[in-house]
Amino acid sequence: MEKTLQCRYNAMDVTSVAAFEQIRGGVCQDRKDVYFVRLLGDHGTLWHDVERMDARLSAEMAEGKCMYHRICKLPGLAALDKAEYYAGCYEKWKQSSQESLQTKTSIQKGVPQALLASACQKVVQILVQSKKTFTESMEKNFVVKVLFWLDQVLERCSQNWRKELSFKIVSHNVNRNQEYCFFYFLTLLGMDVLLLQSAQDIGPELEQVGISRAFCLGEWAELEVPTYEYERYSASAKDVQKTTGRQEMIKITLPQRDRSKGDRFKQPKSSQIERREKTFEELALLASSVVMVGIHDHRGEVIGTGSGIMIGRKGYILTNNHVASGGCFYTIRIEEDENVYETEEVIKYNQVLDLAVLRIHRDLTPLPVYSGKQRLVRGQRVVAIGSPLGLFNSVSDGIISGFRVIDDVDMIQFTAPISRGSSGGALLNMYGEVIGISTAGMDRGQNINLAVGYEGIKLFVQGFTG
Repeated sequence: MEKTLQCRYNAMDVTSVAAFEQIRGGVCQDRKDVYFVRLLGDHGTLWHDVERMDARLSAEMAEGKCMYHRICKLPGLAALDKAEYYAGCYEKWKQSSQESLQTKTSIQKGVPQALLASACQKVVQILVQSKKTFTESMEKNFVVKVLFWLDQVLERCSQNWRKELSFKIVSHNVNRNQEYCFFYFLTLLGMDVLLLQSAQDIGPELEQVGISRAFCLGEWAELEVPTYEYERYSASAKDVQKTTGRQEMIKITLPQRDRSKGDRFKQPKSSQIERREKTFEELALLASSVVMVGIHDHRGEVIGTGSGIMIGRKGYILTNNHVASGGCFYTIRIEEDENVYETEEVIKYNQVLDLAVLRIHRDLTPLPVYSGKQRLVRGQRVVAIGSPLGLFNSVSDGIISGFRVIDDVDMIQFTAPISRGSSGGALLNMYGEVIGISTAGMDRGQNINLAVGYEGIKLFVQGFTG
C-alpha cells in the first residue's frame, strides 16, 4: 500500500489549455510531477480549447490512458445521512491522530488511507493560514465537504487510483477558500488541476500561499462554458483509431468552421457575452475594486479621506493628485478586508490631469479602463463609486450631462451624486468599465460633478495595468 507521495509542482510552465491537456507528470518511486495551474482571462478561443480538451481526454479515458473530469460547480451537501457519514469519517481521522482516513468510495478506488490522511492534514493547514480564526467546528465542516467532493470525483473514475495513472481535473472561476483548498487537496493525491479563471481569480490570502501557478490568457470575460458530459463524447471515443505514428486520429465533433474566416471557429452564442451591460446590482459589486484612502500627517493623524481605483494587479491604485499630494503617508481600506494597508509610495503623479498612482503590497482585482471604441454621449447612464464624507464605497447612479474642457483637461460632467471624499472614485459605464475618475463637484449647483475622462487615464496608467 502506498504510504507517501511526494509531489513536485509545476516542473514545466503550462500556459494554455492545450498544454495542460498534453502534459503528463513523470513518476519516480514515490515522487510524482503534479501540475496546479490557473489560466486567467480569455484570449477569444477558450470555449473551443475546452471543447477540444473534453473530446480528446474523454477518448483517452475510454482507452484507459487517463482519468478526466471537468467540474463546473462543486455540489452542495444537502442530505443529512451523507453529512453524518462523512462526519463519522472525520471523527475516525481525529481518533487515529490524523494518520488514517477513508471513505467507502476511496476504499473502492484504492486510495491509500495514509496518503488521504496526510493530504487532508496539509490542506487544513493551508486553510488555517488563510483565515484569522479557524475553530474545530470549522475544521470538521471543511473536512466533511472535502470528503464528499472527493467521492464525487472518484465516482466518475472508471479505474482504480494508482500513482502512475494520469488524473486531470478542470474547474471554473474558483475563488472561495474552501473550494480552492479542495483542488489543492486533489493535487496532493497526484492529480493535475487546471482552474479556468476567465472572470475572476483567487484572493490575495491564497495567492500568497503560492501553491498554484497563474498565467494570463487575456482580459477578464463573462463566459458560459458548457457542462462536461462524458456521454456526449462516448461515440467519438469509440472511434479512436491509432495511426502508424505516435499521434492519434480522433473522430470528434467540434464547433462549425467559419469558412469566411479561414480556420477560426465560430464561438457559440453563450460565449459571446464577454461584454454586456450589467445590472445596477452587478455594478455595485464592483465596489470591491474601489478603495478608501486615508490621508495622514507627520503625526499619523487623519487629515482627510479620498477614494481610489484598483488599476493593476500588483498593488497599483489610481487616485487624484490632490488626494495623494496632501499627506505624509496613506492608509488603504479595501471592502471585505479587515487589514489596513499603509503606504508612502506615490509611484507617479500629474498635476495637470490631477492623477496619481499609489502602491500597496497586496494583489488586487483591477477594473478595466474603457477602450473608447464608441464615443461617450450625453444622456448615457453611469454609476459612481467612492467614499463621500468617509462613507465607505457608496454607489450612486446618474447620466452624463455634458463634456467640458477645464484648464486644458477634457472632463466628463455627470449627475451621479458625489461629495467630499469621493475624489479618486470610479465613474463607470454600464459595462463596468472605468470611463472617468471623480475629481470635483460644484457646491453651488445640484449634481454638477466632474471626472477626468478615460483618454487621460489610459495614457497615465500605461505600464501599471495588468
